[in-house]
Amino acid sequence: MLVLSNARLFLENLIKYGILVDPIQVISLFLKDPYSWPAMCLVIVSNVFILAALYIERKLSVGFVSERVGFLLHFFNLSMILCFPVAVVLMVNSMTPVGGVFALAVYTILFLKLYSYKDVNKWCREIRHAKARTLARSQSFPMAHKANGDAVQAHVTYPGNLKHRDLYYFVFAPTLCYELSFPRSPRIRKRFLLRRLFEMLFFIQLLVGLIQQWMVPTIQNSRKPFKDMNYSRLIERLLKLAVPNHLIWLMFFYWFFHSSMNFVAELMQFGDREFYRDWWNSETVTYFWQNWNIPVHKWCIRHFYKPILKRGTSKWAAQTAVFLASAFFHEYLVSVPLKMFRPWAFMGMISQVPLAWFVGRFLRGNYGNAAVWISLIIGQPIAVLMYVHDYYILNYEETPAAGMA
Repeated sequence: MLVLSNARLFLENLIKYGILVDPIQVISLFLKDPYSWPAMCLVIVSNVFILAALYIERKLSVGFVSERVGFLLHFFNLSMILCFPVAVVLMVNSMTPVGGVFALAVYTILFLKLYSYKDVNKWCREIRHAKARTLARSQSFPMAHKANGDAVQAHVTYPGNLKHRDLYYFVFAPTLCYELSFPRSPRIRKRFLLRRLFEMLFFIQLLVGLIQQWMVPTIQNSRKPFKDMNYSRLIERLLKLAVPNHLIWLMFFYWFFHSSMNFVAELMQFGDREFYRDWWNSETVTYFWQNWNIPVHKWCIRHFYKPILKRGTSKWAAQTAVFLASAFFHEYLVSVPLKMFRPWAFMGMISQVPLAWFVGRFLRGNYGNAAVWISLIIGQPIAVLMYVHDYYILNYEETPAAGMA
């Protein structure tokens, strides 16, 4: 029934709109001017912050600067990682929203990685006098037999890890938590690599095609109901958008967390392949957020949640702080590229706190699992429609009025 009903919707879409897929149009989402590549230039400039973090750590390792001065230098470097791309995106007119999202996503990942790099090297300095040869933390990556091969682990001692090669391996590795010794796979499996590459190419084309053919017309048809505040039509548009949005989200999840990250890990012989767990079986909202993005979850636990607990904060307050930080970065990745500040992504993440409490308190088993899935299926298209509405009003309706004035 699911296949038949969606096949009918697909045919109805083709009959009504024709074929809307245009691969050339995708290029315009990244480039306004073929001779101006601001997003790529931003990514290249990020090397300045990477090298700054390395040289700060080198000075700290030999005692050239104190821990306090090193903290201030790292604070300034990390702050610039978040602020510099924002200034460029807002000031450069040739920066497209999609290009802005790409650049800010790279800088956000770099911020999390270099924060972990700073913390781990600080821990090494603290235990160096105890002659600890390896870093052992509760959230360290285990040396274990993986489904994708045997992980082997070499031993590196501090400060021998403060090298360009070591840091850049970490920057490109599919993890956010730094280690002196990452688990490594013994070889690159070419068949596995080619399968992941085929999946990456296939799913990215399928995603672009579905967005152009299925989502864009639905979103465009939602402008008039939003403008007229026709609530019945708005609900109908929301429900119609929920199906393709969720299907595309699931495909994106597989493309990014399974195909792409495994491809990078295999290419770099990175041994730890736990990028996600069985989030689809979540009976609570908390379980979903703990298992759908393991690299981010490990970073939050290791560098944010546990340090807050050590300061005497309650578990509930620490969990709320994690959601607040996550809400900030969600809004950061949406509002800045769109060049409009609306709190929809922030509010969507914050709403997970009372939702998690309600589902954990009153729902169990399949009822909890259904509540998690409903929040995913309905919540995302609501945010999409809100941002599209505000972006359309800001860019396409206010301009004529301003010109007349």
